[in-house]
Amino acid sequence: MQYMNEFLTIALVHLVAVASPGPDFAVVVRNSVAYGRRIAMYTSIGIGLAILLHVAYSLVGLSVVIATTPWLFTTFSYAAAAYLLYLAFGALRSGPVKKDQAVNAEKKTFHISAKRAVWMGFLTNGLNPKATLFFLSLFTAIISIDTPFTVKLGYGIYLAIATGLWFCFLSYLLSTSKVAELIGKKGYWLDRAMGVLLVGLAAKLVLG
Repeated sequence: MQYMNEFLTIALVHLVAVASPGPDFAVVVRNSVAYGRRIAMYTSIGIGLAILLHVAYSLVGLSVVIATTPWLFTTFSYAAAAYLLYLAFGALRSGPVKKDQAVNAEKKTFHISAKRAVWMGFLTNGLNPKATLFFLSLFTAIISIDTPFTVKLGYGIYLAIATGLWFCFLSYLLSTSKVAELIGKKGYWLDRAMGVLLVGLAAKLVLG
């Protein structure tokens, strides 16, 4: 019962965190609009895999070291901000679809490879220092020190799967026929909006 209460608390906190707009959300929306459902799904899988990275170093206590070492935390922040700006640059350059592109719109999911999409999701989440703080607070304030390692590992696997599924669902939702039709030829404006959001998130990381 103790572990069930702990799990429910973790699940609730995670739900609030994952549903809040952030770099992961912006990248999935951007890739869904720019490249389609398939690439957005692979991006979501990358985000889920990055959660396992956070879980791994949290289990061995490295999250405490990162959060309490100013220069290391700052390095993570600047690396994450630089990557978000790189993604934002591509999003902000989006423009109206040309006629020849419209004819071949069904091929847009091949503009980037599945491997690149996975890495995009992985790096976006993995480099985010706020994710480090989230898992630090999770493994220190919510999860008891007496909780067995295997139970903690189970929590981590759940968080990774739940995160991946959430963003896969978002990818599916954004690429359904009605939503795609709603976005239509003006999808590049949403792409640009995600670019602006990414710039804002990068600035927030650097400026605190």
